[in-house]
Amino acid sequence: MTALKVEQLLTDPRSELGLVIVAGRAGIARRITVPRIQKPGLALTGFTEQLHPERVQVLGKAEIGYLAAQTEATRRTGLDNLIALNPACLVITRGLAAPPHLVTICEERGVALLTTPLSSSLFVERITKYLEQELAAATSVHGVLMDVLGVGILLLGKSGIGKSEAALDLVMRGHRLVADDIVDVKLRPPDTIFGSGSEIIKHHMEIRGLGIINIKDLFGVAAVRDTKKIELVMELVEWTDGEEYERLGVDDDRYPLLGIDVPHVRVPVRPGRSISSIIEVAARNQLLKFQGHFSARDFQDRLNRAIAEARPRDIVGDEVE
Repeated sequence: MTALKVEQLLTDPRSELGLVIVAGRAGIARRITVPRIQKPGLALTGFTEQLHPERVQVLGKAEIGYLAAQTEATRRTGLDNLIALNPACLVITRGLAAPPHLVTICEERGVALLTTPLSSSLFVERITKYLEQELAAATSVHGVLMDVLGVGILLLGKSGIGKSEAALDLVMRGHRLVADDIVDVKLRPPDTIFGSGSEIIKHHMEIRGLGIINIKDLFGVAAVRDTKKIELVMELVEWTDGEEYERLGVDDDRYPLLGIDVPHVRVPVRPGRSISSIIEVAARNQLLKFQGHFSARDFQDRLNRAIAEARPRDIVGDEVE
């Protein structure tokens, strides 16, 4: 199961949550496993059936106001019930002061108590978006990811078939490298697949005979990008005489990535074929498909109409005198 620690909410600047820890520092190692956020309003009154463990619980102006209006005994009971449900952490919004008993019990139970200056609505919006990205299904594939004319193309194929060389040629034509060798793939709900490069080897490429080169340093910042939606998978395969390859392109093949079927084409590689040109044309063709124009299908439709409209030739017998 994908999970992240509460500590990441505090240390990752991409979250833009403005969180500060107030109590329960031992709880920053707790896991967050789902992106859904809860506001435990009813739980503070004793109704805890809908509260789930390992989720971020948000206490806003309404919750803090309710606690301030209760007697000390009622306030303690409500907070004890909340902590007993094993939340991932508690966050108080608007920079409101934490009730003293909440600080004490968070320290005792090892539950991180955080505050943020953001309003509840803005905080929930930001943390939900952040958690959806961080907790999304993910995998890694061996390949090269390129941004070609705005189309994210994932190049696959066995080692040494020429993926990196084709990608380098594309960079020299003005296209952009996203990742070489290892592509980190994430599902962005509901059905979008994004790829990025590993932090260690990002913007680098291995060219046999040259070694490791830095595309960003060689060609500039415009030659790279950090992440890209994967819209086409191109598999480079060795040309084998006698094997059938797609020649019309009428049927749409699909490649499964994290449960999502991505358009897929197999391109045979042999000396003399300009693979980078084929990739570029595939990107242009995919752009046409996005607009509803399928060249192969249009050609097949015209061919079928021409066959249907053809008339048999008149058969003229020999003239007999």
